Amino acid sequence: MTTQTDPRLAARQVVTGLTAPGAPFELVREDVLGAPVTLFAHRKRALHEVLAESVVHGDRTYVATLEEQVSFAEHAAMVSSLARALREDHGVRQGDRVAIASANNLEWILVFWAAASIGAVTVGFNAWWSTRELAYGLTHARPTLVVADDKRRAQLAEIAATDDVDLPVLGLEDVRRLAAAYPDAPLPSADVAEDDPAVILYTSGTSGRPKGATHSHRNLLSVVEYHRMNDALMAAFGDPTDPRDRTYLLVMPLFHIASLHNLALPRLATGSKVALHLGAFKVDPVMRLVERERVTNWGAVPTMATRLLEADLSPYDTSSLRAFALASAPSSPQLKERLRTQLPFASSLVDSYGLTESCTAVAAANPMDLAEAPGTLGHPIVGVELEVRDGQGRPVPDGVEGEICVRSAYNMLGYWEDDEATERTIRADRWLHTGDLGVRDEAGRISLSSRRSDLIIRGGENVYPAEVEGVLAEHPDVAECIVMGVTHAELGQEVGAVVVPTAGAQLEGLEERLREHAAGALAYFKVPTRWKVARSPLPRNATGKVVRREIALEA
Repeated sequence: MTTQTDPRLAARQVVTGLTAPGAPFELVREDVLGAPVTLFAHRKRALHEVLAESVVHGDRTYVATLEEQVSFAEHAAMVSSLARALREDHGVRQGDRVAIASANNLEWILVFWAAASIGAVTVGFNAWWSTRELAYGLTHARPTLVVADDKRRAQLAEIAATDDVDLPVLGLEDVRRLAAAYPDAPLPSADVAEDDPAVILYTSGTSGRPKGATHSHRNLLSVVEYHRMNDALMAAFGDPTDPRDRTYLLVMPLFHIASLHNLALPRLATGSKVALHLGAFKVDPVMRLVERERVTNWGAVPTMATRLLEADLSPYDTSSLRAFALASAPSSPQLKERLRTQLPFASSLVDSYGLTESCTAVAAANPMDLAEAPGTLGHPIVGVELEVRDGQGRPVPDGVEGEICVRSAYNMLGYWEDDEATERTIRADRWLHTGDLGVRDEAGRISLSSRRSDLIIRGGENVYPAEVEGVLAEHPDVAECIVMGVTHAELGQEVGAVVVPTAGAQLEGLEERLREHAAGALAYFKVPTRWKVARSPLPRNATGKVVRREIALEA
Protein backbone atom coordinates (compact mmCIF):
# COMPACT_ATOMS: atom_id res chain seq x y z
CA MET A 1 0.00 0.00 0.00
CA THR A 2 1.38 3.45 -0.95
CA THR A 3 0.71 6.73 0.79
CA GLN A 4 0.57 9.96 -1.18
CA THR A 5 1.45 13.21 0.52
CA ASP A 6 0.00 16.55 -0.54
CA PRO A 7 3.16 18.52 -1.43
CA ARG A 8 1.53 21.82 -0.44
CA LEU A 9 0.62 20.48 2.97
CA ALA A 10 4.13 19.11 3.38
CA ALA A 11 5.61 22.47 2.42
CA ARG A 12 3.38 24.33 4.89
CA GLN A 13 4.38 21.94 7.64
CA VAL A 14 8.08 22.45 6.92
CA VAL A 15 7.70 26.24 6.90
CA THR A 16 5.71 26.07 10.14
CA GLY A 17 8.49 24.05 11.73
CA LEU A 18 11.18 26.49 10.60
CA THR A 19 9.25 29.57 11.81
CA ALA A 20 7.74 28.19 15.05
CA PRO A 21 8.67 29.56 18.51
CA GLY A 22 12.26 28.63 19.28
CA ALA A 23 12.99 27.58 15.68
CA PRO A 24 15.87 29.13 13.68
CA PHE A 25 13.51 31.38 11.70
CA GLU A 26 10.96 32.05 14.42
CA LEU A 27 8.38 34.65 13.45
CA VAL A 28 7.17 37.23 15.96
CA ARG A 29 4.74 40.11 15.85
CA GLU A 30 6.14 43.50 16.85
CA ASP A 31 5.36 47.16 16.45
CA VAL A 32 7.27 48.76 13.56
CA LEU A 33 6.80 52.47 12.95
CA GLY A 34 3.42 52.35 14.66
CA ALA A 35 2.00 49.20 13.05
CA PRO A 36 2.03 45.47 13.86
CA VAL A 37 4.44 43.66 11.53
CA THR A 38 5.65 40.05 11.29
CA LEU A 39 9.42 39.80 11.88
CA PHE A 40 12.13 37.17 12.02
CA ALA A 41 12.99 37.00 15.73
CA HIS A 42 16.67 36.11 15.24
CA ARG A 43 17.54 38.69 12.56
CA LYS A 44 20.58 40.95 12.67
CA ARG A 45 19.96 44.57 13.63
CA ALA A 46 22.58 46.38 11.52
CA LEU A 47 24.24 45.60 8.20
CA HIS A 48 27.77 45.79 9.62
CA GLU A 49 26.95 42.62 11.59
CA VAL A 50 26.61 40.69 8.31
CA LEU A 51 30.01 41.93 7.16
CA ALA A 52 31.59 40.96 10.48
CA GLU A 53 30.17 37.44 10.33
CA SER A 54 31.23 36.94 6.72
CA VAL A 55 34.91 36.56 7.68
CA VAL A 56 34.17 32.99 8.85
CA HIS A 57 33.94 32.03 5.17
CA GLY A 58 37.62 32.93 4.82
CA ASP A 59 39.22 31.97 1.52
CA ARG A 60 36.00 30.92 -0.17
CA THR A 61 35.18 33.14 -3.16
CA TYR A 62 32.57 35.83 -2.59
CA VAL A 63 32.71 37.62 -5.97
CA ALA A 64 34.03 36.16 -9.21
CA THR A 65 34.18 37.88 -12.60
CA LEU A 66 35.88 36.74 -15.79
CA GLU A 67 38.83 38.93 -14.70
CA GLU A 68 39.26 38.29 -10.97
CA GLN A 69 38.13 36.50 -7.84
CA VAL A 70 37.77 38.03 -4.37
CA SER A 71 37.43 35.90 -1.26
CA PHE A 72 35.27 36.71 1.75
CA ALA A 73 38.39 37.53 3.78
CA GLU A 74 39.78 39.78 1.05
CA HIS A 75 36.42 41.48 0.67
CA ALA A 76 36.18 42.19 4.41
CA ALA A 77 39.67 43.68 4.44
CA MET A 78 38.97 45.86 1.39
CA VAL A 79 35.68 47.09 2.83
CA SER A 80 37.31 47.83 6.20
CA SER A 81 40.01 49.93 4.53
CA LEU A 82 37.50 51.73 2.32
CA ALA A 83 35.18 52.42 5.26
CA ARG A 84 38.02 54.03 7.18
CA ALA A 85 38.93 56.11 4.14
CA LEU A 86 35.35 57.27 3.70
CA ARG A 87 35.24 58.38 7.31
CA GLU A 88 38.71 59.85 7.77
CA ASP A 89 39.70 61.00 4.30
CA HIS A 90 36.35 62.08 2.90
CA GLY A 91 34.35 63.04 5.98
CA VAL A 92 31.43 60.70 5.43
CA ARG A 93 29.29 60.57 8.54
CA GLN A 94 26.37 58.47 9.68
CA GLY A 95 23.29 59.38 7.65
CA ASP A 96 25.28 60.99 4.83
CA ARG A 97 24.49 59.80 1.34
CA VAL A 98 27.14 58.09 -0.77
CA ALA A 99 25.92 57.90 -4.36
CA ILE A 100 27.03 55.34 -6.92
CA ALA A 101 26.70 56.17 -10.61
CA SER A 102 28.17 53.17 -12.33
CA ALA A 103 27.55 50.00 -14.26
CA ASN A 104 28.08 46.72 -12.39
CA ASN A 105 31.54 46.07 -10.98
CA LEU A 106 33.24 44.90 -7.80
CA GLU A 107 33.75 48.52 -6.70
CA TRP A 108 29.96 48.99 -6.58
CA ILE A 109 29.69 46.17 -4.04
CA LEU A 110 32.67 47.40 -2.00
CA VAL A 111 31.24 50.91 -1.72
CA PHE A 112 27.83 49.59 -0.68
CA TRP A 113 29.24 47.49 2.17
CA ALA A 114 31.63 50.23 3.31
CA ALA A 115 28.91 52.89 3.37
CA ALA A 116 26.33 50.62 5.01
CA SER A 117 28.79 49.51 7.69
CA ILE A 118 29.49 53.08 8.86
CA GLY A 119 25.81 54.04 8.87
CA ALA A 120 25.88 56.04 5.63
CA VAL A 121 23.13 55.68 3.02
CA THR A 122 24.00 54.19 -0.35
CA VAL A 123 22.21 55.90 -3.24
CA GLY A 124 22.07 53.75 -6.36
CA PHE A 125 21.66 55.98 -9.39
CA ASN A 126 20.37 54.32 -12.55
CA ALA A 127 23.44 53.90 -14.76
CA TRP A 128 21.30 54.42 -17.87
CA TRP A 129 20.08 57.86 -16.82
CA SER A 130 20.60 60.82 -19.09
CA THR A 131 22.72 63.71 -17.86
CA ARG A 132 19.56 65.62 -17.01
CA GLU A 133 18.22 62.73 -14.92
CA LEU A 134 21.56 62.34 -13.15
CA ALA A 135 21.58 66.05 -12.34
CA TYR A 136 18.14 65.68 -10.76
CA GLY A 137 19.34 62.73 -8.68
CA LEU A 138 22.24 64.77 -7.32
CA THR A 139 19.94 67.64 -6.38
CA HIS A 140 17.41 65.30 -4.80
CA ALA A 141 19.71 62.99 -2.80
CA ARG A 142 22.37 65.63 -2.00
CA PRO A 143 25.20 63.11 -1.60
CA THR A 144 28.33 63.88 0.36
CA LEU A 145 30.32 61.84 -2.13
CA VAL A 146 29.74 60.29 -5.56
CA VAL A 147 31.46 57.17 -6.91
CA ALA A 148 31.33 56.89 -10.69
CA ASP A 149 32.75 54.89 -13.56
CA ASP A 150 34.32 56.69 -16.52
CA LYS A 151 31.12 57.14 -18.51
CA ARG A 152 29.23 58.62 -15.57
CA ARG A 153 32.24 60.76 -14.55
CA ALA A 154 32.00 62.47 -17.92
CA GLN A 155 28.32 63.19 -17.26
CA LEU A 156 29.16 64.53 -13.80
CA ALA A 157 31.84 66.80 -15.26
CA GLU A 158 29.26 68.17 -17.69
CA ILE A 159 26.85 68.79 -14.81
CA ALA A 160 29.55 70.50 -12.74
CA ALA A 161 30.49 72.77 -15.64
CA THR A 162 26.89 73.65 -16.49
CA ASP A 163 25.62 74.18 -12.95
CA ASP A 164 28.89 75.54 -11.56
CA VAL A 165 28.92 73.09 -8.66
CA ASP A 166 31.80 71.33 -6.93
CA LEU A 167 31.01 67.62 -7.03
CA PRO A 168 33.19 65.37 -4.84
CA VAL A 169 33.70 62.37 -7.14
CA LEU A 170 35.72 59.19 -6.77
CA GLY A 171 36.54 57.04 -9.78
CA LEU A 172 36.78 53.27 -9.72
CA GLU A 173 40.56 53.45 -9.51
CA ASP A 174 40.20 55.66 -6.43
CA VAL A 175 37.97 53.03 -4.80
CA ARG A 176 40.59 50.35 -5.40
CA ARG A 177 43.32 52.57 -4.00
CA LEU A 178 41.33 53.39 -0.86
CA ALA A 179 40.37 49.72 -0.43
CA ALA A 180 44.09 48.98 -0.02
CA ALA A 181 45.14 52.15 1.81
CA TYR A 182 44.53 50.89 5.36
CA PRO A 183 45.32 47.15 5.41
CA ASP A 184 45.12 46.98 9.21
CA ALA A 185 41.79 48.79 9.53
CA PRO A 186 39.34 47.06 11.91
CA LEU A 187 35.95 45.89 10.73
CA PRO A 188 33.67 48.95 10.57
CA SER A 189 30.52 49.43 12.61
CA ALA A 190 28.00 52.13 13.48
CA ASP A 191 25.39 52.68 16.16
CA VAL A 192 22.36 52.58 13.86
CA ALA A 193 18.72 51.90 14.61
CA GLU A 194 16.90 49.19 12.67
CA ASP A 195 14.69 51.72 10.93
CA ASP A 196 17.53 54.05 9.94
CA PRO A 197 17.82 54.36 6.14
CA ALA A 198 20.50 52.26 4.44
CA VAL A 199 19.75 52.43 0.70
CA ILE A 200 17.93 54.70 -1.73
CA LEU A 201 17.00 53.26 -5.13
CA TYR A 202 15.13 55.28 -7.71
CA THR A 203 11.93 54.30 -9.48
CA SER A 204 10.54 56.13 -12.47
CA GLY A 205 8.05 58.74 -11.32
CA THR A 206 4.34 58.52 -12.05
CA SER A 207 4.22 62.33 -12.09
CA GLY A 208 7.37 62.96 -14.08
CA ARG A 209 10.26 62.73 -11.60
CA PRO A 210 12.04 59.63 -10.28
CA LYS A 211 11.23 58.80 -6.65
CA GLY A 212 13.81 57.55 -4.17
CA ALA A 213 12.53 54.38 -2.51
CA THR A 214 14.25 54.37 0.88
CA HIS A 215 15.11 51.05 2.51
CA SER A 216 16.17 50.57 6.11
CA HIS A 217 18.58 48.21 7.83
CA ARG A 218 15.49 46.30 9.02
CA ASN A 219 14.21 45.98 5.43
CA LEU A 220 17.48 44.60 4.07
CA LEU A 221 18.20 42.31 6.99
CA SER A 222 14.69 40.87 6.75
CA VAL A 223 15.48 40.03 3.13
CA VAL A 224 18.68 38.30 4.29
CA GLU A 225 16.70 36.12 6.71
CA TYR A 226 14.16 35.29 4.02
CA HIS A 227 16.93 33.96 1.77
CA ARG A 228 18.58 32.08 4.62
CA MET A 229 15.23 30.48 5.38
CA ASN A 230 14.87 29.44 1.74
CA ASP A 231 18.22 27.66 2.00
CA ALA A 232 16.96 25.87 5.12
CA LEU A 233 13.70 25.01 3.33
CA MET A 234 15.60 23.37 0.46
CA ALA A 235 17.65 21.37 2.95
CA ALA A 236 14.47 20.24 4.72
CA PHE A 237 13.17 18.92 1.40
CA GLY A 238 16.28 16.85 0.86
CA ASP A 239 18.65 19.11 -1.07
CA PRO A 240 22.08 18.10 0.28
CA THR A 241 23.86 21.15 -1.15
CA ASP A 242 25.71 23.31 1.35
CA PRO A 243 24.59 26.92 0.64
CA ARG A 244 28.29 27.83 0.47
CA ASP A 245 28.61 25.57 -2.56
CA ARG A 246 25.98 27.45 -4.57
CA THR A 247 26.97 30.07 -7.12
CA TYR A 248 24.52 32.83 -8.08
CA LEU A 249 24.77 34.66 -11.39
CA LEU A 250 24.50 38.43 -11.00
CA VAL A 251 23.74 39.92 -14.39
CA MET A 252 21.01 42.48 -13.67
CA PRO A 253 22.01 45.99 -12.53
CA LEU A 254 23.05 46.52 -8.92
CA PHE A 255 20.81 49.59 -8.76
CA HIS A 256 17.88 47.13 -8.72
CA ILE A 257 16.61 45.15 -5.73
CA ALA A 258 17.00 41.89 -7.68
CA SER A 259 20.80 42.18 -7.70
CA LEU A 260 21.64 44.23 -4.60
CA HIS A 261 19.03 43.27 -2.01
CA ASN A 262 18.35 39.74 -3.19
CA LEU A 263 21.76 38.59 -4.36
CA ALA A 264 24.90 40.51 -3.39
CA LEU A 265 23.61 41.16 0.13
CA PRO A 266 22.23 37.76 1.26
CA ARG A 267 25.07 35.81 -0.34
CA LEU A 268 27.58 37.52 1.92
CA ALA A 269 25.52 36.12 4.80
CA THR A 270 25.23 32.59 3.41
CA GLY A 271 28.82 32.19 2.18
CA SER A 272 27.69 31.61 -1.40
CA LYS A 273 29.59 32.76 -4.47
CA VAL A 274 28.41 35.63 -6.66
CA ALA A 275 29.36 35.29 -10.32
CA LEU A 276 29.33 38.93 -11.43
CA HIS A 277 28.90 39.65 -15.13
CA LEU A 278 30.45 42.92 -16.29
CA GLY A 279 28.95 44.92 -19.13
CA ALA A 280 25.76 44.62 -21.14
CA PHE A 281 24.06 41.26 -21.43
CA LYS A 282 25.67 39.19 -24.18
CA VAL A 283 25.13 35.47 -24.39
CA ASP A 284 28.74 34.39 -24.93
CA PRO A 285 30.50 36.08 -21.97
CA VAL A 286 27.57 35.30 -19.69
CA MET A 287 27.62 31.63 -20.63
CA ARG A 288 31.41 31.47 -20.28
CA LEU A 289 31.01 32.84 -16.76
CA VAL A 290 28.27 30.29 -16.02
CA GLU A 291 30.55 27.51 -17.26
CA ARG A 292 33.75 28.64 -15.54
CA GLU A 293 32.24 29.45 -12.15
CA ARG A 294 29.83 26.50 -12.16
CA VAL A 295 26.79 28.72 -11.65
CA THR A 296 23.92 26.92 -9.92
CA ASN A 297 21.27 29.65 -9.65
CA TRP A 298 20.21 32.21 -12.23
CA GLY A 299 17.47 34.84 -11.96
CA ALA A 300 16.74 36.42 -15.35
CA VAL A 301 14.40 38.97 -16.88
CA PRO A 302 12.30 37.72 -19.81
CA THR A 303 14.45 39.63 -22.31
CA MET A 304 17.51 37.59 -21.30
CA ALA A 305 15.50 34.38 -21.42
CA THR A 306 14.32 35.18 -24.95
CA ARG A 307 17.91 35.74 -26.11
CA LEU A 308 18.92 32.41 -24.62
CA LEU A 309 16.18 30.69 -26.60
CA GLU A 310 17.46 32.31 -29.79
CA ALA A 311 21.11 31.39 -29.15
CA ASP A 312 23.03 28.17 -29.71
CA LEU A 313 23.98 27.07 -26.19
CA SER A 314 25.45 23.72 -27.22
CA PRO A 315 29.09 24.88 -26.93
CA TYR A 316 28.63 25.67 -23.22
CA ASP A 317 28.54 23.37 -20.21
CA THR A 318 25.39 24.25 -18.29
CA SER A 319 25.28 21.09 -16.20
CA SER A 320 25.85 23.05 -12.96
CA LEU A 321 22.63 25.08 -13.38
CA ARG A 322 19.89 23.75 -11.12
CA ALA A 323 17.60 26.74 -10.60
CA PHE A 324 16.36 29.23 -13.19
CA ALA A 325 13.88 31.94 -12.27
CA LEU A 326 12.10 34.77 -14.03
CA ALA A 327 11.70 38.11 -12.27
CA SER A 328 11.47 41.90 -12.66
CA ALA A 329 9.03 41.90 -15.60
CA PRO A 330 5.86 40.10 -16.69
CA SER A 331 6.28 37.02 -18.88
CA SER A 332 3.70 35.06 -20.82
CA PRO A 333 2.76 31.43 -20.19
CA GLN A 334 3.96 30.75 -23.76
CA LEU A 335 7.47 32.02 -22.98
CA LYS A 336 7.58 29.95 -19.80
CA GLU A 337 6.58 26.83 -21.73
CA ARG A 338 9.28 27.44 -24.35
CA LEU A 339 11.87 27.82 -21.60
CA ARG A 340 10.78 24.62 -19.87
CA THR A 341 10.88 22.57 -23.06
CA GLN A 342 13.93 24.08 -24.80
CA LEU A 343 16.34 24.84 -21.94
CA PRO A 344 17.21 21.85 -19.73
CA PHE A 345 18.14 24.07 -16.79
CA ALA A 346 14.72 25.79 -16.91
CA SER A 347 12.64 22.65 -16.52
CA SER A 348 11.73 23.62 -12.94
CA LEU A 349 11.04 27.25 -13.74
CA VAL A 350 9.80 29.62 -11.02
CA ASP A 351 8.37 33.14 -11.24
CA SER A 352 7.78 35.99 -8.79
CA TYR A 353 6.20 39.39 -8.29
CA GLY A 354 7.78 42.29 -6.47
CA LEU A 355 8.56 45.97 -6.74
CA THR A 356 11.28 48.35 -5.64
CA GLU A 357 9.10 49.50 -2.77
CA SER A 358 8.79 45.94 -1.40
CA CYS A 359 12.58 45.20 -1.36
CA THR A 360 12.05 41.57 -2.32
CA ALA A 361 9.34 39.38 -3.81
CA VAL A 362 5.77 39.94 -2.69
CA ALA A 363 4.74 36.55 -4.05
CA ALA A 364 6.49 33.59 -5.66
CA ALA A 365 5.23 30.80 -7.92
CA ASN A 366 6.80 27.34 -7.86
CA PRO A 367 6.62 24.85 -10.77
CA MET A 368 3.45 23.29 -9.36
CA ASP A 369 1.73 26.68 -9.20
CA LEU A 370 2.69 27.46 -12.80
CA ALA A 371 1.50 24.06 -13.99
CA GLU A 372 -1.88 24.41 -12.29
CA ALA A 373 -2.45 28.09 -12.98
CA PRO A 374 -0.40 29.41 -15.94
CA GLY A 375 0.15 33.13 -15.51
CA THR A 376 -0.03 33.06 -11.71
CA LEU A 377 2.60 34.79 -9.59
CA GLY A 378 2.08 32.39 -6.72
CA HIS A 379 1.54 32.77 -2.99
CA PRO A 380 2.72 35.61 -0.73
CA ILE A 381 6.17 34.84 0.65
CA VAL A 382 6.85 34.27 4.35
CA GLY A 383 6.27 37.42 6.37
CA VAL A 384 4.05 39.16 3.80
CA GLU A 385 0.42 40.03 4.56
CA LEU A 386 -1.48 40.55 1.31
CA GLU A 387 -4.98 41.85 0.65
CA VAL A 388 -6.83 42.60 -2.58
CA ARG A 389 -8.93 45.73 -1.94
CA ASP A 390 -11.65 47.69 -3.68
CA GLY A 391 -11.70 51.43 -4.33
CA GLN A 392 -12.85 52.12 -0.78
CA GLY A 393 -9.98 50.14 0.71
CA ARG A 394 -12.08 47.10 1.67
CA PRO A 395 -10.81 43.53 1.11
CA VAL A 396 -12.62 41.76 -1.73
CA PRO A 397 -13.44 38.03 -2.02
CA ASP A 398 -11.30 35.58 -3.96
CA GLY A 399 -11.83 35.89 -7.69
CA VAL A 400 -12.69 39.62 -7.54
CA GLU A 401 -10.25 42.14 -9.01
CA GLY A 402 -8.84 44.87 -6.81
CA GLU A 403 -5.67 46.69 -5.82
CA ILE A 404 -2.90 44.56 -4.33
CA CYS A 405 -1.90 45.87 -0.89
CA VAL A 406 0.86 44.39 1.22
CA ARG A 407 2.37 44.83 4.67
CA SER A 408 5.68 43.34 5.78
CA ALA A 409 9.06 44.02 7.34
CA TYR A 410 10.41 44.19 3.78
CA ASN A 411 8.37 47.26 2.80
CA MET A 412 10.34 50.46 2.29
CA LEU A 413 10.34 53.31 4.79
CA GLY A 414 8.94 55.63 2.13
CA TYR A 415 10.14 57.93 -0.65
CA TRP A 416 13.15 60.07 0.15
CA GLU A 417 12.03 63.58 1.15
CA ASP A 418 8.65 63.17 -0.53
CA ASP A 419 5.99 62.98 2.14
CA GLU A 420 3.12 63.43 -0.30
CA ALA A 421 4.14 60.47 -2.47
CA THR A 422 4.84 58.37 0.63
CA GLU A 423 1.40 59.07 2.07
CA ARG A 424 -0.23 58.05 -1.22
CA THR A 425 1.67 54.76 -1.24
CA ILE A 426 2.05 53.72 2.41
CA ARG A 427 -1.21 54.32 4.19
CA ALA A 428 -2.87 53.37 7.45
CA ASP A 429 -1.03 50.75 9.53
CA ARG A 430 1.92 50.62 7.09
CA TRP A 431 -0.02 48.96 4.25
CA LEU A 432 1.77 49.47 0.93
CA HIS A 433 -0.67 50.25 -1.86
CA THR A 434 1.04 48.92 -4.97
CA GLY A 435 -1.36 50.43 -7.50
CA ASP A 436 -1.28 47.08 -9.28
CA LEU A 437 -4.61 45.40 -10.00
CA GLY A 438 -4.89 41.69 -9.41
CA VAL A 439 -7.00 38.73 -8.38
CA ARG A 440 -6.48 36.14 -5.66
CA ASP A 441 -7.71 32.64 -6.48
CA GLU A 442 -9.22 30.08 -4.12
CA ALA A 443 -5.78 28.55 -3.52
CA GLY A 444 -4.44 31.93 -2.34
CA ARG A 445 -2.38 32.63 -5.46
CA ILE A 446 -2.08 36.11 -6.99
CA SER A 447 -2.37 37.05 -10.66
CA LEU A 448 -1.90 40.55 -12.04
CA SER A 449 -4.46 42.05 -14.37
CA SER A 450 -2.74 45.42 -14.96
CA ARG A 451 0.29 47.31 -13.74
CA ARG A 452 0.05 50.60 -11.93
CA SER A 453 -0.60 53.82 -13.76
CA ASP A 454 -0.22 52.17 -17.18
CA LEU A 455 3.34 51.28 -16.29
CA ILE A 456 5.48 50.08 -19.20
CA ILE A 457 8.05 47.40 -18.40
CA ARG A 458 10.67 47.34 -21.15
CA GLY A 459 13.18 44.54 -20.71
CA GLY A 460 12.82 44.68 -16.92
CA GLU A 461 13.10 48.49 -16.69
CA ASN A 462 10.09 50.50 -15.50
CA VAL A 463 8.92 53.36 -17.70
CA TYR A 464 6.13 55.63 -16.48
CA PRO A 465 4.25 57.28 -19.36
CA ALA A 466 3.83 60.55 -17.44
CA GLU A 467 7.58 61.07 -17.25
CA VAL A 468 8.07 60.59 -21.00
CA GLU A 469 4.97 62.63 -21.83
CA GLY A 470 6.31 65.49 -19.74
CA VAL A 471 9.52 65.59 -21.77
CA LEU A 472 7.78 65.35 -25.14
CA ALA A 473 5.35 68.11 -24.16
CA GLU A 474 8.32 70.48 -23.75
CA HIS A 475 8.97 70.35 -27.51
CA PRO A 476 7.45 73.32 -29.37
CA ASP A 477 6.04 71.08 -32.12
CA VAL A 478 3.93 69.01 -29.68
CA ALA A 479 0.40 70.13 -28.87
CA GLU A 480 -0.44 67.00 -26.89
CA CYS A 481 0.80 63.46 -26.62
CA ILE A 482 0.29 60.13 -24.95
CA VAL A 483 2.82 57.38 -24.23
CA MET A 484 1.92 53.70 -23.91
CA GLY A 485 3.41 50.25 -24.01
CA VAL A 486 3.47 48.28 -27.25
CA THR A 487 3.91 44.51 -27.22
CA HIS A 488 7.43 43.41 -28.19
CA ALA A 489 8.50 39.79 -28.67
CA GLU A 490 11.89 40.11 -26.94
CA LEU A 491 11.53 43.07 -24.57
CA GLY A 492 8.00 42.32 -23.42
CA GLN A 493 7.04 45.90 -24.22
CA GLU A 494 8.54 48.83 -26.07
CA VAL A 495 7.70 52.49 -25.59
CA GLY A 496 5.28 54.03 -28.05
CA ALA A 497 4.10 57.63 -28.43
CA VAL A 498 1.12 59.21 -30.16
CA VAL A 499 1.77 62.88 -30.84
CA VAL A 500 -0.60 65.62 -31.95
CA PRO A 501 1.54 68.35 -33.56
CA THR A 502 0.98 72.05 -33.04
CA ALA A 503 -0.62 74.07 -35.81
CA GLY A 504 1.98 74.91 -38.41
CA ALA A 505 4.54 72.36 -37.19
CA GLN A 506 6.81 70.92 -39.85
CA LEU A 507 5.73 67.28 -40.13
CA GLU A 508 8.69 66.13 -42.19
CA GLY A 509 11.37 64.84 -39.83
CA LEU A 510 9.12 65.35 -36.77
CA GLU A 511 9.70 61.84 -35.44
CA GLU A 512 13.48 62.24 -35.67
CA ARG A 513 13.38 65.62 -33.94
CA LEU A 514 11.24 64.28 -31.12
CA ARG A 515 13.41 61.20 -30.69
CA GLU A 516 16.53 63.37 -30.45
CA HIS A 517 14.77 65.69 -27.98
CA ALA A 518 13.71 62.77 -25.78
CA ALA A 519 17.16 61.17 -25.91
CA GLY A 520 18.68 64.36 -24.52
CA ALA A 521 16.53 64.20 -21.41
CA LEU A 522 15.77 60.54 -20.76
CA ALA A 523 17.55 57.25 -20.29
CA TYR A 524 17.70 55.37 -23.60
CA PHE A 525 15.14 52.75 -22.56
CA LYS A 526 12.52 55.46 -21.97
CA VAL A 527 12.85 57.00 -25.45
CA PRO A 528 9.92 55.94 -27.66
CA THR A 529 10.77 53.58 -30.48
CA ARG A 530 7.25 53.48 -31.94
CA TRP A 531 5.67 56.73 -33.09
CA LYS A 532 2.36 57.86 -34.52
CA VAL A 533 1.49 61.39 -35.58
CA ALA A 534 -2.23 62.04 -35.04
CA ARG A 535 -4.06 64.58 -37.18
CA SER A 536 -6.89 65.12 -34.68
CA PRO A 537 -6.99 65.76 -30.90
CA LEU A 538 -6.64 62.82 -28.54
CA PRO A 539 -9.96 61.34 -27.35
CA ARG A 540 -10.93 62.51 -23.89
CA ASN A 541 -13.71 61.75 -21.41
CA ALA A 542 -15.99 64.21 -19.64
CA THR A 543 -13.32 65.06 -17.08
CA GLY A 544 -10.73 65.76 -19.76
CA LYS A 545 -8.71 62.60 -19.23
CA VAL A 546 -7.32 60.88 -22.33
CA VAL A 547 -9.18 57.62 -23.05
CA ARG A 548 -6.25 55.27 -23.67
CA ARG A 549 -8.35 52.32 -24.84
CA GLU A 550 -9.52 54.34 -27.85
CA ILE A 551 -5.97 54.92 -29.07
CA ALA A 552 -4.32 52.30 -31.26
CA LEU A 553 -0.55 52.05 -31.65
CA GLU A 554 -0.06 48.31 -32.09
CA ALA A 555 1.21 47.08 -35.44
